[in-house]
Amino acid sequence: MPSRRATPAWQERGESFDQLRPFCGRLARISSENAAREPQYHFIVIMNEAGPLPQIVIIGGGFAGLDAARALGRAPVSVTVIDRRNHHVFQPLLYQVAAAALSPGDIASPIRWILRRQDNVRVLLAEVTAIDAAGKAVVLDDGQRLGFDYLILAPGAAHSYFGHEAWSEHAPGLKTLDDALKLRRQMLLAFEEAERESDPLRKRHLLTFALIGGGPTGVELAGALAEIARHALRREFDAIDPESARIVLIEAGESILPTFPASLRDSARRALRRLGVEVRERTMVTGVEADTVIVGPEVLRAHTIIWAAGVSASPLGRSLNVPLDRAGHVTVLPDLSVPGHPAVFVAGDLANFTHQTGKPLPGVAQVAKQQGKHASRNVLRLIAGQPTTPFHYRDPGNMATVGRAEALADFGWVRISGFVGWLLWLFVHIMFLVGFRNRLSVLLQWATSYFTYQRSVRLITGDMPRRAAPAAARASDVEATTHDQVTRR
Repeated sequence: MPSRRATPAWQERGESFDQLRPFCGRLARISSENAAREPQYHFIVIMNEAGPLPQIVIIGGGFAGLDAARALGRAPVSVTVIDRRNHHVFQPLLYQVAAAALSPGDIASPIRWILRRQDNVRVLLAEVTAIDAAGKAVVLDDGQRLGFDYLILAPGAAHSYFGHEAWSEHAPGLKTLDDALKLRRQMLLAFEEAERESDPLRKRHLLTFALIGGGPTGVELAGALAEIARHALRREFDAIDPESARIVLIEAGESILPTFPASLRDSARRALRRLGVEVRERTMVTGVEADTVIVGPEVLRAHTIIWAAGVSASPLGRSLNVPLDRAGHVTVLPDLSVPGHPAVFVAGDLANFTHQTGKPLPGVAQVAKQQGKHASRNVLRLIAGQPTTPFHYRDPGNMATVGRAEALADFGWVRISGFVGWLLWLFVHIMFLVGFRNRLSVLLQWATSYFTYQRSVRLITGDMPRRAAPAAARASDVEATTHDQVTRR
């Protein structure tokens, strides 16, 4: 599809680009030899707050939003980044917070701190409830309307329960720091409650963990939980054996880690089973209730149920009134813009980009980062009166860890597993963390955990939950566990 030109909003207002120069200062020339490919813009700017700078709004402080803002750092524009949380989270390591290996501050940094050196950027802590694309404004949670000349929409994704939203009450997912901390508390409390329980059937129920979804999050969390039970908690309890914890990983598809080659999937499956994880593939969950997972005719009693089976697009996409796919993603044009709105770009998990392979790109950090940068480059091209360029994803590879000293890496030309894969996984994730302090802290904690098997942040905060009446709890558990024993394969 040919590149398109769009009329910038400041031109629609009757202004010319020359009128911006007295307010912006002197612009460095863009070399003519770079005009045919994606240009690198270098601006020498003396900012004047009274100048009519192009207004760019970025919704979302995740990977796509941050990289979009950074790409505009030297440009003569005014950038506003809006997020409903004040921090950026390195989501690939959220499961390490849930598994008590890292603290929240190790994988998160305030957005204001990350962008503190960019004088043309301001950050707003707010939630965007709607987008008026035709009127070029976003609507905030307090009803305020914030105008824009260009918009980069990167709000991320939420949990998807495939139409069974009631399951979310009993099977929380893992998308935010709050999710990770709640999950850590629930998992650690399960061992503490089992220590006080005298009924063996109730003990077994408390020490059963079900993870629904065999993608990277489910596999990594299952391996981390198994290591807690088999190593970190050894010899710390008197009435229970943490190694007896039952961890069940349930995947509806043909195999866990479906985006990896078969050889690496087999390696991951063997590693999980060595850790004592029950891997159930081609197993469809048909119901989730309190402490219960229904798998066809089987009823699996599990005190802790974790959802890692899917994500859904942000509802903000619906307010654009443009074509969406079945999951609610915005079907973008090759340059990442929205059909009918050339000044609105979508990046990250909300974008349905099928122009490269015919299939949607995966919802991973590298896709989001590259799309965020490319959206900003196209905005700068529009401001300069140049045509936009199509996005092309450069796949750096796929990685996942399956526990201590065991990870998978698929770079297409080479596939690595085991200890070498784990070292590579560790290096890559350390490098992507924001801030030197975060990198150093995570490296020290991982080193300590590797040699001692200890988890440094096994803290249970908040009030202790009230225990149910013993007689009623045991009667219910005996009936349910007996049914589980009868129906279990």
